[in-house]
Amino acid sequence: MGTRASALALAQARWVAELLPEESELVPISTSGDRRGPVSDKSRWIAELERALLEERIDIAVHSAKDVPAELAEGLSLVAIPRRADARDAICGAGGLSELAQGATVGTSSLRRAAQLRAAREDLRVVEMRGNVDTRLRKLSEGAADALVLACAGLERLGRFDEAGGVLEELVPAAGQGALAIEGRGGHVPAAVVEALDDPETAASVHAERELTRRLDASCNTPVGAHARPCGGATIELRAWVGLPDGSRWISDSMRGASEGLGVAVAERMLAVGARELLERAELEVGA
Repeated sequence: MGTRASALALAQARWVAELLPEESELVPISTSGDRRGPVSDKSRWIAELERALLEERIDIAVHSAKDVPAELAEGLSLVAIPRRADARDAICGAGGLSELAQGATVGTSSLRRAAQLRAAREDLRVVEMRGNVDTRLRKLSEGAADALVLACAGLERLGRFDEAGGVLEELVPAAGQGALAIEGRGGHVPAAVVEALDDPETAASVHAERELTRRLDASCNTPVGAHARPCGGATIELRAWVGLPDGSRWISDSMRGASEGLGVAVAERMLAVGARELLERAELEVGA
């Protein structure tokens, strides 16, 4: 089982290993993303893992679903989406945005989070704060920012959720946030492995989110949020958000329905009211 070598990725892979019906070997693999590859290229987090799959050095790869691009390497597919952790964003250093003083500094490494924070409160000073979860929490404790926004799931998996002061319900998470994606060679992953790992409700939600971002042609340079949740039966609710990096303009929408086609339906409604213009402007502004 291949995985990135970061502390969070290893924690995620060990959790997956516990679900498997047989013993497994973890194979940590360094990716270009870990070596600070091009920020605009989402495949930087998975390319080396895909190569290991194609060369049959590993049987499956464990990814954070939000890091998986729309197009996979030829011959590979997502074979399972395990049960999702909390998909929401957490704030550390405060109980919520309303508790922050006028002009407070908030750290994040996410373009999406930065745009939504600015849209929610234009007075906030949003600063880039990179590094792994431990590094960013240390920077917060050293006074590099008044607050820090991180994924709830990452804090939970590292046993550090007590660092969170609150959950930001007003932010729409990234597509796939809180979920893992298991990639393998088509037809070569035993059915028992797929059955042990795949959670149908989570898979339906994540596929709807990925369908939306694919239709919007979203990239790492476009602030896009997409979060689906089960509503009972075969129905899910999909929330979506598209905006400019400075938070000055944005579009949001939500819709309920069956998973198949829901992402496209929401994307089409957003495109009809100007989402394409915002996405193109965001690409230009981030790339400038």
